[in-house]
Amino acid sequence: MSAGDARTRPRRLPSLAILGCRGIPARYGGFETFAEELGARLAARGFPVTVFCQRAVLEDQESGEPVREHRGVRLEHVRVPRLGPRSALAYDLVSLRRARAHDVVYMLGYGAGPFLGLARRPGNEVWVNMDGLEWRRSKWGPLARSWLRRAERAALRSAQRIVFDNAAVRGVVLGGVEDARVSVIEYGAELDLEHDPGVLVSLGLRPQSYFLSVARIEPENHVLEILRAHARSGIKRALLLVGDVERAGHYGAACRAAAAGTARFLGPLFDGRTLHALRREAAAALHGHSVGGTNPALLEGMAASTPLIAHDNPFNREVLGASAVWFRDEDGLVAALRAADGWSGEERARRGAEHRARIAERYTWERIADEYEALLVGPRSSALARGPGSVDAPPAALPREPERAPRKERTP
Repeated sequence: MSAGDARTRPRRLPSLAILGCRGIPARYGGFETFAEELGARLAARGFPVTVFCQRAVLEDQESGEPVREHRGVRLEHVRVPRLGPRSALAYDLVSLRRARAHDVVYMLGYGAGPFLGLARRPGNEVWVNMDGLEWRRSKWGPLARSWLRRAERAALRSAQRIVFDNAAVRGVVLGGVEDARVSVIEYGAELDLEHDPGVLVSLGLRPQSYFLSVARIEPENHVLEILRAHARSGIKRALLLVGDVERAGHYGAACRAAAAGTARFLGPLFDGRTLHALRREAAAALHGHSVGGTNPALLEGMAASTPLIAHDNPFNREVLGASAVWFRDEDGLVAALRAADGWSGEERARRGAEHRARIAERYTWERIADEYEALLVGPRSSALARGPGSVDAPPAALPREPERAPRKERTP
């Protein structure tokens, strides 16, 4: 083969393994949607993509066997024993070990941060997506929070590529530290979903007759405050809540007790068409998330041209810019609901169009896939760029833990 042929020969595209989600097709949450949408787009561009699945999400109707491919993405099914909360960690550890053959191993979330080395071999890279500020969630006890902080630090030390989905989260975690391994790449949203007006008919709803909130039932998502504010506001529009209240324990019970008579609990919904129809026809969507980064539910509401009333924090402001109505507490949300209840149709349409335009500018899945493709084929500073050889020593830790002030001795 001539030198000219060698120069024109297409380079082998690196293989990518995506770990840390429950699997695809996406039927649970943001990581699953991310894995499916990114994986399918990269596979269509010629990248060998594998998504690790905790169980068979999709089975062949005739054989009952797990489907091995979805939208061009290979599915690797991992079964782990039922160990309660430890099952998730066991799943991640088995997945990391089995993913070593891939050129790039991309772990979604840092819960297995101390064990990322299980996926290393000469010539590959391990990437990690730093999923929000998980250790801030009140559902975790002191031991779990301590573990999550340590896992976060371990992931920052050992990963060859660190991805944040929100620049504000990057700022909280790293402060002013600069590192060539760090990228900020958001999630995406679909702008061309088909609208099904039959969804509202099946639920006995009329367009614009309700406010909508889609969230996991957790204190950091301010679900209780949303229900209380709706009850206090005195407005006639209903509030539809999409989320699993029944599995939210005492907090879920408090949410039910606080709800007005016009509030409806729809339970967990994962069907994209149903959610899109509910968002598109809502008078406004209420977004109370406060410790995550770029939240997929927020992006999907924006893509559906839904006017947004959002909790005021740096993460939501990073996504929405200046186009939302903000609330800091329950009183502020009462005022925002009363104001939104009086919006004209033209005002709702204007606000929704601003949100949709921001998605088109910054948050399309094609743009997100472009950024990941650039990372996959671009120059690297790790062993993958140099070819087979010795595994790199782990990079130095990024930010240092703040030093504690020495205790003052008590005088007798």
